[in-house]
Amino acid sequence: MAKAGDRPKKKEEEKRRERRSVSSKSFLEQETTPSNLKKLSLSLSLFFSLWRKYLSVSQLFLPGAAKRRMRRSSTKKTGQPASAAASLNSSASDLFRSASSKATSKELERIDQLFYTFADGSSGLIDPEGIETLCSDMEVDHTDVRILMLAWKMRAERQGYFTLDEWRRGLKSLRADNITKLKKALPELEKEVRRPSNFVDFHAYSFRYCLTEEKQKSIDIESICELLDLVLGSLYRAQVDYFIEYLKAQTDYKVINMDQWMGFLRFCNEVLLLWAFSTVSYVTPLMFFLYDGR
Repeated sequence: MAKAGDRPKKKEEEKRRERRSVSSKSFLEQETTPSNLKKLSLSLSLFFSLWRKYLSVSQLFLPGAAKRRMRRSSTKKTGQPASAAASLNSSASDLFRSASSKATSKELERIDQLFYTFADGSSGLIDPEGIETLCSDMEVDHTDVRILMLAWKMRAERQGYFTLDEWRRGLKSLRADNITKLKKALPELEKEVRRPSNFVDFHAYSFRYCLTEEKQKSIDIESICELLDLVLGSLYRAQVDYFIEYLKAQTDYKVINMDQWMGFLRFCNEVLLLWAFSTVSYVTPLMFFLYDGR
């Protein structure tokens, strides 16, 4: 049985619950008015907007963010995905290569046409007569060292003859597809040959170019004197004159081989001081001493 003192307490608790219920209903009625709901909606919108901005900024510091930004930037600029932009770039490169290939083809056609201007119709080669005509058109003497330099540039194998492949090799390298351009290219070709790294090769080539017979390994004294004057005369005038004089006067040597030919260039480069302070009669035997490797 409930005690008499408990009844007042129960009544008080019931009254408190009623008051809380009324207070909650009043609060909800106040907070759910149209104006309050609108404010709440704006607050939520602002919150989510700030949250999205926070997420986008935080992505900048994540691995791979730079690549993703580049892809997005590429897509925005082109209005297409990055793969489509890459495809467009590839197409542009293909067009450029195609245009370049066509230009090269046209240049090669002009080089070939120029070749057949001087080539002999029956042999299909530019022969000594064709080379003389070429020299005349370029207004260069056929004994000019630059014609030998042109042969070096072509890597011509046979003295006095140019094949089509040799002609193409030389003129493509010189970017000359007509006589005017070829004539203008000669001074630059001479500078190229005069570089120390190239001149040694040119010096050796000039000797091989004069080997006109199969298995020939040496050149007679008369021809070697002419070659010395042509190849080295402009660089080592005094040495060449003395050496030619000695070769024509001596009777021990009938021919000069490649080692002796290269030895003379080494002598000119390395023993200039000895030449300056010595007599001809002393130095010329020394030159052959260097040639023979005694």
